[in-house]
Amino acid sequence: MEPGSPRTTSARAAAPRPMTSRALALLALGFAGAALAAPAPDQRAAAARATADANPHCRAVQPFYWSIGDAHGVVADGRVGARAPAATTQMPIASASKLVYAAFVAQRRQGQLTADDVRHLTFTSGYTHFRACRRGQTIAECEARGRNGEHADATEGRFDYNGGHMEHHALLEGLGDLDDAGLARTVNDALGTSFRYLQPQLAGGIATSAADYGEFLRRIVDGQLQMKALLGTHAVCTNPTTCPSAAASPFAQEDVHYSIGHWVEDDPAHGDGAYSSAGAFGFYPWISQDKAAWGVLARFAPSFGGAKAGAASLLCGREIRAAWMSGTAR
Repeated sequence: MEPGSPRTTSARAAAPRPMTSRALALLALGFAGAALAAPAPDQRAAAARATADANPHCRAVQPFYWSIGDAHGVVADGRVGARAPAATTQMPIASASKLVYAAFVAQRRQGQLTADDVRHLTFTSGYTHFRACRRGQTIAECEARGRNGEHADATEGRFDYNGGHMEHHALLEGLGDLDDAGLARTVNDALGTSFRYLQPQLAGGIATSAADYGEFLRRIVDGQLQMKALLGTHAVCTNPTTCPSAAASPFAQEDVHYSIGHWVEDDPAHGDGAYSSAGAFGFYPWISQDKAAWGVLARFAPSFGGAKAGAASLLCGREIRAAWMSGTAR
């Protein structure tokens, strides 16, 4: 046909052909698949509640409060077990503080991290002797306490899960004069949050509620905070048994990665790619791999078991998340 010449078709050629029974069947399967891929909100919520109540991993961590939300707010929640905390119950959240500090740095940098930021926020900077701060200290005083501010050459460039990375980074950021209250004001002003610091420890000093932390996660998912674009970036391997560049990890039972102040739950056998920041006392916040949903499992289980309470909450929270995503109880 010449360019620009009129296209002619007969009425017979233009008429659609009737669909075969096979095509109709495939179309029906397509609609069914779409329905399965997007269960109704009520179905999701019922599945999440049933899982929180009865799943063995969740029975093991009662009592607790859980919530799931999206960019607009909470869409499902519940309290499980006798004397379970409420959405507004304040509690120390330990390492769930790490995602907060990472988000704070991201806001200060307008989303453009330096190489030095990445070293400190992926825990490969070599500052791995940190233990704790005292209430009322400044960040500089905490850094100077004991061996907190020492650099370990043996862990330089290797993943080592330790609060010293963030404490030293804060000192480099010029925050050394801030005490608990000053740190809280500075972080909250940057993030639009309402966190409280029990000690000037960036990696583990926050006390807050599930409701307030959930609002922080909602702001990430909604794109109000620069952290959304950084989720999962610059990830490093963490399992010392399978990764030569990993020195120490509280979750060495899984082959997961660590990104900017948060875990990437991408273990081939168990993970779903979610981004999370479990705390040693059992507070477990997460954002789904597609960055569309967020959740919190809130409980306070003081112990000397290291990260065991956080790991246990992760197992329950992961099941609740899977139930919500699939619409099927676990």
